[in-house]
Amino acid sequence: MGYDEGIAPPPDRTMSSFIHHRNTRIVTLDDGEIIADHCMPGDIVIVPDGDHWWTHFIDEAGEIDCYDAPFDSYGKALGAAKSAAEFAAE
Repeated sequence: MGYDEGIAPPPDRTMSSFIHHRNTRIVTLDDGEIIADHCMPGDIVIVPDGDHWWTHFIDEAGEIDCYDAPFDSYGKALGAAKSAAEFAAE
């Protein structure tokens, strides 16, 4: 499912997971999970879509925005999320 660089969610994962990077929570959802059910303002969210991964951002008002195109691997989506978290921490 589009994993690269040895970076992939655990294969037996059946619910959302998260990490903290630069004081920002990065949430990875499973297929079918809804952002509003698992995320809060300030989160960066990685959402699977077939063989692609979307990176979403939730602002302090709860509005959701995302990049114009999905990434072709989880590793690339996670890298973009970490870069955004670093930018937000400055």
